[in-house]
Amino acid sequence: MPDPSPADELSPAAVAANLAAVKARITAAARAAGRDPAAVELVAVSKTHPAASIAAAYAAGQRLFGENRVQEAMAKFPALRERWPDLRLHLIGGLQTNKAREAVRIADMIESLDRPKLAEALAKAMQQEGRRPDCLVQVNVGDETQKYGVPRAEADAFIAAARAQWGLSVVGLMCIPPVEDDPRPHFRYLADLARAHGLAVLSMGMSGDFEAAIAEGATLVRVGTAIFGARHAPIA
Repeated sequence: MPDPSPADELSPAAVAANLAAVKARITAAARAAGRDPAAVELVAVSKTHPAASIAAAYAAGQRLFGENRVQEAMAKFPALRERWPDLRLHLIGGLQTNKAREAVRIADMIESLDRPKLAEALAKAMQQEGRRPDCLVQVNVGDETQKYGVPRAEADAFIAAARAQWGLSVVGLMCIPPVEDDPRPHFRYLADLARAHGLAVLSMGMSGDFEAAIAEGATLVRVGTAIFGARHAPIA
């Protein structure tokens, strides 16, 4: 699928202004929670937006980006990284096992580790590629059948196995709370689970709830629409 036309995308100035506004909200939320704003990092979710929009955010100071689909990331990020080696990429969407090797090749962090077959595939891919991106275990905090993520009842055992059995570099947890729920109890649960396993990274909170996530201890917040505007059809 071709990139959206330039007319469909926000201008570089609009992307920069949106990015500044989101970062100001992150700073305010962290201070309100008695936290150091530097302890919360923004993942600018660039899925469905073209390389030009990523370049606009990069020019405005953003270095960390998130993509849902491996195919789209592979279409956009190799060329961007040739220009800007300090650009970092997190894969945040559900990951198929047959995309594990490509994911390992391109990602600095995989935020959606959620099942034994994927853990096994990633471990094999890391050995093949000679790269070991960090991983986050995605927990299905609402136990929703339509969502990716490890069920709550299986989370403790899976986190332990991902590290001990498959030798993955699990550094934290990720979640997407149910849309209809108050997200804070879900964020609190994830923070408690991370503490129980000695994990420092908490990826939680998106455009509509990242202030609440920061109040509960998020270290990564994933924001797309508030920076880049409305989503388009997937690229590639």
